[in-house]
Formats: sequence, structure tokens, C-alpha cells
Amino acid sequence: PCQHSVCHKCVKELLFMCHEDSFTDVCSDTSAPGSPRIKALSPSVERYERIDRLIRSGSKRNSLNAKFTTLSCPGCQHDIELGERGINGLFRNFTLETIVERYRQAARAATAIMCDLCKPPPQESTKSCMDCNANYCNECFKIHHPWGTSKAQHEYVGPNTPFRPKILMCPEHEMERVNMYCELCKRLVCHLCKLGGTHANHKVTTMNTAYKTLKEKLSRGIGYLISKESEVKNQISELEHLIKRTECNGDNAEEAASSNFEKLFNVLEERKATVLKTIRNTKAIKLEKLQNQKEEYQGLLENNGLVGYAQEVLKETDQSCFVQTAKILHVRIQKAAESLKSFRPAALSSFEDCVLDVSKEEQILGNMTFSSALEVPEINEEKSKIYNKAFICWQHSADTLRADTFVLEYRKLGKEDDSTWKEIEVSGTSQIISDLEMNSAYTFRVRGFRGSACSPYSKDVTLHTPPAPVFSFLFDDKCGYNKEHLILNNKRDAVESMAGFPLLLGAERIQMGCYTCLDYIIGDTGITKGKHFWAFYVEPYSYLVKVGVTSDTKLQELLQNPRNTSSPRYDQDSGHDSGSEDASFDTSQPFMLATIGMRKFFLPKTSNIASDLSNRVLSMPSRIGVCLDYDKGNIEFYDADSMKCLCERQIECCGTMYPAFALMGGGGIHLEEPFSLEHLEYPEDM
Repeated sequence: PCQHSVCHKCVKELLFMCHEDSFTDVCSDTSAPGSPRIKALSPSVERYERIDRLIRSGSKRNSLNAKFTTLSCPGCQHDIELGERGINGLFRNFTLETIVERYRQAARAATAIMCDLCKPPPQESTKSCMDCNANYCNECFKIHHPWGTSKAQHEYVGPNTPFRPKILMCPEHEMERVNMYCELCKRLVCHLCKLGGTHANHKVTTMNTAYKTLKEKLSRGIGYLISKESEVKNQISELEHLIKRTECNGDNAEEAASSNFEKLFNVLEERKATVLKTIRNTKAIKLEKLQNQKEEYQGLLENNGLVGYAQEVLKETDQSCFVQTAKILHVRIQKAAESLKSFRPAALSSFEDCVLDVSKEEQILGNMTFSSALEVPEINEEKSKIYNKAFICWQHSADTLRADTFVLEYRKLGKEDDSTWKEIEVSGTSQIISDLEMNSAYTFRVRGFRGSACSPYSKDVTLHTPPAPVFSFLFDDKCGYNKEHLILNNKRDAVESMAGFPLLLGAERIQMGCYTCLDYIIGDTGITKGKHFWAFYVEPYSYLVKVGVTSDTKLQELLQNPRNTSSPRYDQDSGHDSGSEDASFDTSQPFMLATIGMRKFFLPKTSNIASDLSNRVLSMPSRIGVCLDYDKGNIEFYDADSMKCLCERQIECCGTMYPAFALMGGGGIHLEEPFSLEHLEYPEDM
């Protein structure tokens, strides 16, 4: 059932070894302790008799050997039901036999197989008869297989030693060959199994159909594995790299643990020396005090010290000398007498102040274990983006164990998926990658390292590179720039439109209404060939913004015809200049502008035929990209975050094409700043 193969000889030995103890128990239960049969048989003879008896009997379920009807597969330890026929009921793997025989024949090429029926000296055999189970030379084969007899029909092969016939018999019907395949049970059956056996109601197919089907599936599987050979090699390389890294990290972890224990040992040794020194000093001070007190009290004894000296002073007869000495001596005697009344040792014998309480430290050391795993870093998808380079930023919680270094990995996705990850070691929490291909998708992931410990990988984040090289430019503050309505920042990469007093004064002079004009601003660099991409974002509060490209000739037309809000020609009902850019749909037009406003993106029309407005209105992307192919006369508008193409239009590219922008009312446009190595890392406290 598990489809593993074991040789016939090994399976017999394995069956005996697995049930040797059980055989001993059965024999001891069914025989008397002094049985002469047991005494007569040697261990080796008894061993082979047991194996032979097991093979012949098939371990019938109703016999005492019923518990030997299962065999444990040496490959997967799966228990296999042997059934009534024992191991003889198992299927033979003829394919594996053929492979083994092929190697045996190669090994026998150097050792000839001699004829079994030749008179001495025997000749080298040339044939093996599968019916006679013997090897023959050419002459002996002709003699024993004469023409016109039944032996002439015997099957013969090349010289061979095993003579097991290659016939697959049904395990349930010993005399029947298998000739069908049960699709439900996934096994070979004979016609009796289908007619009235356990497979009577099962769906079966002919052997030929099963052969073709399984051969086709096997061929497809082999073909698939062969086609994925490079991928398998890459995965093997990755596993080898992981094995080396595991060995290195294991050694580093062992070294780090030993170093930490050495630090603890050093701290304990230092504290031990300090504590012992303190105890010794305390001991010396107490002994000194007690010794001094002892000597003082010894002086109070007769003929010793103070008392002896006082006795000698009493013998003095000179009154003046006596008074001079006795005055001081009397004070000392009084102090000694008072000390006798309230005796108190100068120092205590106990060392209560020097007792160490190490219960907490012992508990901490006893519970000492590996530190908690590093937190999984998370790639910040809002800050991470791709423009001229890829800027990947990640973060981790400040409350958990922090990593010392990070490894950023990335790989290119596509039809030819390269599973090899490129690695960059980073000390901070951001990295710029510059070796990326245009118009491709890349997957990024990051993991943290602290010593030999490493965190799991972060969630994979996929980003798309621009469809063309990034075109760098700034806003032109000279050509057509309206200083009254537009405000440029110092870096000239952001422009803001302010609806101020000039607009209000213009509206005041018109009684019927006012048509506000568009204020144009272009890039300071033009395009004359090639394919280029640039990106920007529009402030959400912008009322109306137009973005795209225009030729130098069309630009002169736009800038030389300023819209005067005080002129009746630009009345809102006059029909003049009311979206004339969108009304011209000639595919040869040398400009293309898409409209953005009210947090919406309006796709440019492609014909004069009226179309459903809802199909042309999209939500405004946070970042918008424009790709101009000058050589093919093609312009595309993108959602720059996902690099998804929003629309594609044809345009006549002539002369110099400039990135063009127009604003009306309040609004703002910010050009995307290309990444440089100066942006390399954010500080970790940001």
C-alpha cells in the first residue's frame, strides 16, 4: 500500500526479526517447559524453521500466529496487512527487478556463467531457459530442446542465475493473472475480482488503458521535473547556503553562550572577592575591639594592670606626689568600676550584616533560558517605493528585543522566475537599491539579526519599476510662468496656484459671470527622442489640474493667447475656449493633457463620439506617472504607486516635447524627487 520496495530475502529476515519475541512467547505458551523438541533444535535451525513456517502458512488469522499478519515497512514504518498468503501475496516490482538485473548483468560480464549440463569441463553458457530453470551452451540447448517437441517452445533469455518467472498473479486468486486496474482502489486486479470479488462494484479499466494513462502521467511528471532542473539547482544552492549559515550561526550561538557564562563567572568572581574582603575586614575590626576590651579587663585583676599600679601608688609616702598621681588614677578606677556594673562586649560575635541572600539570584539563574525571539520587522509600504531607484523602509516595535543588523533580500518576478534572492546587509532601517531592471516586478523581504539569533522574514512586498528611465526636470520659472497666480518653491519642484485678488477683480468687471483661465507651467527640460517616465502628486484640495505633454509649437500658441477675464469673449456662455483641448481629437495633435480635479482623474477622450462619463472618471491616485515614447508617438498615464497603466493615447511627437501642467483655482503639484545616496537611511528614532 505504501509503494515501497524491499527484496524478498530481506522481507523474510525482517518479518522474523520483528516478531522473534512474539514467536518465543507463543512457543512458551503452547509447549511444556521441558519439551524435548525445544531442547533438540539448535537456535539457527529453529530460526530458519520459524521463517519457513511463517512463509508457508501465511500466518492464518485463525491460528495462534494471528498476530503476525502485519509487517512494518522499513521505509516508512507503515503497517501492511499480509493476508492469508503472507508475504507471497505482495506484488512484485518487475521494473525494479529489471533495473537490478541490468546491473547484475554488467557485474557478471567479467564472470562467465557456465553451462549446467555440459560434461566437465563445462562450456560458457549462452542461454537461460526460464521453463527448465537452467543455463545452456549452444550445443546443450539444441540437444535438450529439439525441434518438433514441446521444449522447443520454451522461453529463453541471456545467461542468468535467478529463474523467477515474470508473471504478476492476483493476491486474492493465486492462479489468476492480473489483467485489469481498479481506479477506486488504485491497484491491479484479475477478472474474478471484478466478477464476484471485492472489486465487483468498482470502476476498472483495461491494463492497456491504465498502462497508457500512467505512462503519460509519469512522462509529464518527469518532463516537468527536468524542465525545473535549474530551479531545483537554485533551491539546492539555497539549502546549501542555509546549511552553511546554520552551522555558522550555531557556532556563533555556542560562542555567544560561552561568552555570556564567562561574563557571569567573572561577575561572580569579582563579587566573591569583594564580599570575602568585606567579611575579613569586619572580622579583623571585631577581633581588635574584643582583644582590646579583654586586655582592659585583664588590667582590673590584682597585681595586674590598673589595680597593680594603684596598689603601688598607695605605697607612696610623699603626699604631694601621691595627690598628683592619685587624682588621675582615681578617675580611671571609677570608670573601670562603672564598666563592671554594666558589662557589654565591644563587638558582637555574629556576622548578621554579612549574610548573603542569593535566593532571588538562584531563582533567576535557575530560570535562565534563551531570550525571546526577535520581532519580525515590517516593511513600511507607504514609505517604500520605486522611482529611479528602489527605496525600502521597514520598522519594528521599540518595546521588544531589537536587532543589531538587518538583511534585505529581493528578487525579480516574471515568467522566468529566478528564485535566487539577492542579499544586502543593512545597519539601519532603510536601504536604496539601484540595480533594478525597468518595467519589472520585484519582491522584497527583510529579517533582523542580533548576534547568532535571527527573526523570521517579514511579509513579502512586491513593487514595480517604472516602464522607462526616469526623466529628471524642474519647473521652468521663465517660459510662460505667471508670477501673479503661481507660486514656485525655492527648489522649483513644487508649484501652487492661489485664487487671489486678480481673479476677484476680473470677476467684478463682468456682470453675467466669469470664466477663469488656466495658468500653464512646463518643465525646464525637453524631450527629443527615446522613452521617458516622470511622476508627481497633486494636492487633494486642487480644484482643476491638467497634466501631460505639449510640443514647443503648441506651447507658443497656448502662451501667446492669454485669457483675459475682463473680456466678454470669455463669457462662460459664449462657447469660446470651453475645453477646446478636450474637443480636438485628431490623432495627429502635438499635445495631450489629462484632467484632474475634485479628487478624480478624467481619462482623455479618444473620439468625438459621446461616451459614458462614468467610464472615463477614476479615483485620483496618490501619485501619478506619465510615460512618453517619443519615437513611437505614444503617451501613457500611470498610477505611480502600483505602476498600473490607467490609459494609453497616441500623440504626434514633433520638435521638442515638454512636460506640461496647468492649474485653475486653488491647487498644487509636487514633482517626485529622484532617489540619491544622500537619502540612504532614516535615523532609527524617526
